[in-house]
Amino acid sequence: MFWTLKAAKPQLSLATSADSIALAFAKDSAGVISFSGPETLIKDIEKYFEINLVDELSFFSPTGKAGELFEIPVSSQDAQTDRIFLVGIGDSSTAAFRVAATTIARKVRGKNTTVYSACAIDSKDVKAHAIALTLGAYLWSLKTGEPAGKPTFIVATNDKEVINVAITISKAITRARDLVHTPSNIKTPAWMATKAQEFAKGTGLTVKVLAGKDLKEFGGLSAVGNSSRKPGPRFIEVGYVPAKKKNAINALPHVVLVGKGITYDTGGINLKRPYDLMIPMKSDMTGAAVILATLTALEELQPNIRVTALMMCAENAFSGSAQRPSDVITHYGGTTVEVIDTDAEGRLVLADGLAYADINLDPDYLVDIATLTGAITLGLGKQYAGMYTRDEQLARDFETAGLESGDRVWHMPLIDDYKDALESDIADFNHLAKIAKYQAKSVTAALFLEHFVGNRRWVHLDIAGTARSESDAGENPKGGTGYGVRLLTQWIMNLK
Repeated sequence: MFWTLKAAKPQLSLATSADSIALAFAKDSAGVISFSGPETLIKDIEKYFEINLVDELSFFSPTGKAGELFEIPVSSQDAQTDRIFLVGIGDSSTAAFRVAATTIARKVRGKNTTVYSACAIDSKDVKAHAIALTLGAYLWSLKTGEPAGKPTFIVATNDKEVINVAITISKAITRARDLVHTPSNIKTPAWMATKAQEFAKGTGLTVKVLAGKDLKEFGGLSAVGNSSRKPGPRFIEVGYVPAKKKNAINALPHVVLVGKGITYDTGGINLKRPYDLMIPMKSDMTGAAVILATLTALEELQPNIRVTALMMCAENAFSGSAQRPSDVITHYGGTTVEVIDTDAEGRLVLADGLAYADINLDPDYLVDIATLTGAITLGLGKQYAGMYTRDEQLARDFETAGLESGDRVWHMPLIDDYKDALESDIADFNHLAKIAKYQAKSVTAALFLEHFVGNRRWVHLDIAGTARSESDAGENPKGGTGYGVRLLTQWIMNLK
């Protein structure tokens, strides 16, 4: 990992062991500048380095906008610190502390340096700030030669446990991002199974993998994945049970997470056009990556919840064995579906996973997460994921978890008037809702999935907009963002 995160007491002696010190400032409507962080530390820094921070900052005429950054050079014979970063926190919200952290992290990304951050005091702000420091410092590359440097972030806090949680979540997000960034000539469905087993080794996580003839009941996963028979599709089931409750799992609430794991999506016979749309399709397995990474975090955090992750992994290739428009497939559980467009493959693999969970796992909560439809970005852009559920309390719980974690969701409607678009003359359903020509493609995709969840408390998360970033922006690197790890982890921790 291209970062190290530590906790330290808010004391000057520790701060001066760092190459730089980061402090946060705000500017009110009257133009008055104030600093966040421990007051005694700020006074000690001014005394030690013989500077007046307000005077130094005023020289730059700061606006106080979140993420605004200034460098103040300092020197001392007794300390290695040679600069102070002063970063704006706007309205001093938790979101602003995240923005401030990513600005600092971008400044030192890829460098062997140590930053002591004394920006936040409140535990929730400290946690958000600490996680964002690691997210902003993220790098991924297969370049040869000397590796990039690794910044170390030391966060000033009296609550070391907050930093321990931040480290756990940061590692999980990094794992998810690494999986997403891996090229598809390496990242096959079989490779995804190997990574799940690797992550589980030495932990309490369990892994079960189905392939070949064992997938004969999984009509959707097989129809999509058999387009690339070497190595072919994989059904990967990863289980978490708290260590102290392994003999009483039936007494625990059971959460089942289903993740779309299309390791590369050409569109199949309905080949993607234009060509540029195909380039980022190595990230179409983000849902599977996110739920696997979430379980690695839960294994460390140990909530009293049983969680099962179902990774529906396949490659959607253009080949002689690819499914065709007008094919009829039989999903797990027996539902028949007419295939209209082979580029709408995600809902086919998810349908098998949802039906398997409903029939075999008796979940109290059933959640699927997928880079499912480009349509969701038309209304929500890339800042919110689309959330579909008829359970109003569950929707509120996810909204709360989204605000707390930074992975925000927007409750979208399941519009029953559109159900007729899923009718088929030759099967139980068609999967694309193209016949009725409704424009709400993300809504109709959710309505299709709903047929496979039984009477479970179900949430569908469409993360097509939030899973990828076209540039380094905020906490996100160019490429896979790891969106969903914080959301699912926070929601599950709130259940305990």
